[in-house]
Amino acid sequence: MTPVEAERPRALLAGASRRWVRLLPWAVAFVLCVVLLPTTIVVLTADYGLNGGVASALAVAQSAPLLLAVVRPLHAWYVVFAADVAGALALLGVDFEQRLLWPFPPMELVGYIALCLALGLRERRRTLVLVWLATAGANVGLGFVAPHGSGAKELLFTILGGVALLLGGVLRERSEVQRRLVEQETISEAERGRRTLLEERARIARELHDVVAHHMSVITVQADTAEYRLAALPPDVREEFTSIAATARESLGEMRRLLGVLRNEEAHGELAPQPGLAQIGQLVEATARTGGPVEFTPCDAEVPEAVGLSAYRIVQEALANVVRHAPGAATHVSLSVSRPADGQGGEQLAAGRGGERLTVLVVNDPPPEPPAGPLEVGGTGHGLVGMRERVRLVGGTLDAGPLPDGGFRVAAQLPLTEEDLT
Repeated sequence: MTPVEAERPRALLAGASRRWVRLLPWAVAFVLCVVLLPTTIVVLTADYGLNGGVASALAVAQSAPLLLAVVRPLHAWYVVFAADVAGALALLGVDFEQRLLWPFPPMELVGYIALCLALGLRERRRTLVLVWLATAGANVGLGFVAPHGSGAKELLFTILGGVALLLGGVLRERSEVQRRLVEQETISEAERGRRTLLEERARIARELHDVVAHHMSVITVQADTAEYRLAALPPDVREEFTSIAATARESLGEMRRLLGVLRNEEAHGELAPQPGLAQIGQLVEATARTGGPVEFTPCDAEVPEAVGLSAYRIVQEALANVVRHAPGAATHVSLSVSRPADGQGGEQLAAGRGGERLTVLVVNDPPPEPPAGPLEVGGTGHGLVGMRERVRLVGGTLDAGPLPDGGFRVAAQLPLTEEDLT
């Protein structure tokens, strides 16, 4: 938004979602202007006996600014308030019946109440209080020069104006509270998604540490023991092995220091070896014991540990979602290795990538009966965030979404070749 746009006044109810609501202030202002303008002229001339030219000028000054009030109600109030006071003073110069309302005739009351309502919908509390004080001050001050004496009915201008200001202010503050609540809910939802993503990344980092640390430890041991296992090694080769071992130990130390930042106090159990394709069968058996039939098609292919770990976590989250949202539903879990052209149903989930892929597919039918109530309270609803982050980590693709029959499908393709993993 440019500075000019930020300073440009907006019409009342301009932020409403429905068009007729946005047009409502303009319609009300137009009707009031059209009705009050001739009515004021007729009443001031015929009933109060005011000069026609003066009555016409007062009618225009008291009615026309109501159109301006849709955009700038405070500016319109300056004009209308001054015109109303001027009209009251002008009526002191004519002889009118005692039964007629003074200092502000009924037409002026109607226009002023509508103007006060517009002020309440736009201005802050301090401004509204000052407007009411000015209204009351003018009303009381004119009461000292009342031609027929003052009474309770002469205070209608102050009372009704205050009620309109209060009503408009309450509606404005209520709308502001609702708007801020919606904004806060939107921000909270975005923060929950961001927190879920960060937690999943930290968990992935911890798991990758355990995977890589194993290989680095093997390198260190092999380099340290090379001079004892291999006879007659030249001195320069021994120095090379010693350098390799030192570098590997230094890398392990750096990884452990980094892990100390990522691992929280509750993550002690994650020091165990990380699961892979071989442990997915245990997940399937655990899910089947909850009452839902699960069909499993395993894969015995050798895959990189990072890919196996990602596949395990994807299946784990997908089966957990089945238990949460579709209890008792029949589920099919399959693992297979194929090239991109052999994707599920001809889908090009990994278009443009060479080499073999590990395809992870979890499909569940709709539940036999709708759940009686939520099985999990307080869930973040961001399980797919973790899946997508793991797939992105290894350079794969993920396709997840509901099926036409009410089931759900999760399909991931993870690259197995070294050039695709980097």
